[in-house]
Amino acid sequence: MNLSRLRGLLDEHGLRLSRDLGQNFLVDVGLADELARKAGASAGDLIIEVGTGLGVLTRSLAARVDRVRTVEIDSGLVRVLKSESLLAENVELVHADALEVDWKAWVDEANQPVRVIANLPYSVATPLLRRLLDLRDGLEDWSVMLQTEVAERLTADPGTKSYGSFTVLHRLVADVDRIASVSPSHFFPRPKVESSFIRIWPRKAQLLGPGELARVERLVRAAFSQRRKRLTNGLDRIAEKCWPDLTRGLRRERLEALLQTVGIDPGLRPERIEPEAWLALSREMDAGEPGEGG
Repeated sequence: MNLSRLRGLLDEHGLRLSRDLGQNFLVDVGLADELARKAGASAGDLIIEVGTGLGVLTRSLAARVDRVRTVEIDSGLVRVLKSESLLAENVELVHADALEVDWKAWVDEANQPVRVIANLPYSVATPLLRRLLDLRDGLEDWSVMLQTEVAERLTADPGTKSYGSFTVLHRLVADVDRIASVSPSHFFPRPKVESSFIRIWPRKAQLLGPGELARVERLVRAAFSQRRKRLTNGLDRIAEKCWPDLTRGLRRERLEALLQTVGIDPGLRPERIEPEAWLALSREMDAGEPGEGG
């Protein structure tokens, strides 16, 4: 589908794209084919796609795999996709909000390899990526188009401006590879930012046990809420919940003792702390006393 055909379909059906939904459609068929290949879409896979649009990437995926389940929130686009027969027979179109579908059920009921491959709408990218981390045991991988700014957050090193809580969570459970940089000219309407296509897959040797990712998340989100201040400032509320019977001064002393137990300088800013150190701190705080974690 070229740009003229895409514009024509939108005009014919009286559709206007929504900035709030982050609708920027991929219009380069050659690029869609290349991305489907680089994402590893293979015969035997179930591909889950988010943001069908007018199906450019969907059709490239369907040509390579057994099944595609694609989710589109826009009722107008769903109507066009159906009335114009834009999708192949092996594509299941789901009219839904991707943040409200039962992802776990979809993954659990599949008796074939499951991959997520999508040009993610900007509006759902971050919350959906977080949800996929919890589904990592059931996924082969997930390859998604993102704003380059978000992609940089996933691949950042400690001490850099882009390093934050989202980086820590991904680094603890997954590997991330930036497959391609994609200019605005490949989309309609043209976004004002550069995009990156990245592949994420679960680490072979998992560091975390059940429930640990959520506990680490609680720590890093609290700490990075005050990323320009020393670590203990951001963790004050966490310390208060852990030790409500202690005075603020004693809580600070205990927190600093825990930090030193795992080799973290209490005076550092959150952006200087390696992901593994955050995990060690989370375990110590769960144990409740310095030296009792494990």
